[in-house]
Amino acid sequence: MKPPKWELIRYEEDGGVRVVSLARPEKRNALNEQLLDELFGALLEAQQDEAARVVLLRADGPDFCSGADLSQLEQVASGASPMENLLDAHQIGDLLVAIRAARFPVIAAVQGRAWAGGAGLATACDMVLAAEDASLAWTEIRLGFVPAMVMAVLRRVVGEKVAFELIATGEPIDAQRARELGLVNRVLPNEGFDDAARAFARDIATRSPSGLELSKRLFYGSEGLSFENAIARGAEVNALARMTPDTREGVRAFLEKKRKG
Repeated sequence: MKPPKWELIRYEEDGGVRVVSLARPEKRNALNEQLLDELFGALLEAQQDEAARVVLLRADGPDFCSGADLSQLEQVASGASPMENLLDAHQIGDLLVAIRAARFPVIAAVQGRAWAGGAGLATACDMVLAAEDASLAWTEIRLGFVPAMVMAVLRRVVGEKVAFELIATGEPIDAQRARELGLVNRVLPNEGFDDAARAFARDIATRSPSGLELSKRLFYGSEGLSFENAIARGAEVNALARMTPDTREGVRAFLEKKRKG
């Protein structure tokens, strides 16, 4: 009998939205090697699906993700080899890069705790929706560990001083504080949170596919460029966008509406 494709996640199609759910609620959706592999595979499957417009990353149970699974931590405690540790680190690092490189927006829907690797996973997404009861914490320092890969994202989102405080203290912050710091886009009521998050993702999925893809590429691709080079890059993407069917259709519809109005 062929084993199921997904064991630790659920993959659903909801119109143009691909809903990827962490499905280890009994383990607070802790990250292990298999779960990371399945998340990467789900993202790749969505990437190859022309109908996919948005990925919504959510979780079953009261918590989004508690961080690394005990089996992963035991590997550290047992004194794994340098190569084993490097391969383990690259696994989550590759997932964070894949989220950034995806052609569509990846939206995290966070409820309960998103701690350590869970906070890193959420932070790496293009947008974050948080329930009122959500908390984020980069707790690695409390284990003598380093939130190494997520630093690349965290300092870009909140700036150096705040990012260093978050990783140096390891203290959790609530959803509203995360919103104030720019880590969360919207705080939604606990009641009906999942439905509201799905509705938000469906709304984003109605936008122009080429517009979303080009916008995401330009947004991250212009990082580190001088002002002049960023403007030049923007002009190139602007010219490219004008030739897409989405833009031409949108402009024609707008002009027709103006003529009738």
